Amino acid sequence: MKKILVVDDDMINRKLLNVLVKKMGDYEIIEAENGMEALNIIKNEPIDMVLLDIIMPIMDGMDLLKILKGDDAFKNIPVAILTTDDSRKNEALSLGAVNVLIKPIKEPELRNLITQF
Repeated sequence: MKKILVVDDDMINRKLLNVLVKKMGDYEIIEAENGMEALNIIKNEPIDMVLLDIIMPIMDGMDLLKILKGDDAFKNIPVAILTTDDSRKNEALSLGAVNVLIKPIKEPELRNLITQF
């Protein structure tokens, strides 16, 4: 079973993504409220993909993305950015994100993304 880490400070967004992903197949969803919590999870258990919000307290999504892509142990984990504003799309992609999805997340876009990995 593949593990997907959903990182978003908004509980409703995390729950919505949890429901959408579980409809798509055999995935285990792990949730984190911020980048620091997510980093601790990633350091302690294998994660197959990260769905990552940009704007969060403590450590935002771009900072976590930089850390993951700069560390040989984690750089191959696919990270997709979730945002309400695509103004940082190019930045996210240049840092190594595999895709940027605009909120509200549409199920077909999420399905296409997840089934690629």
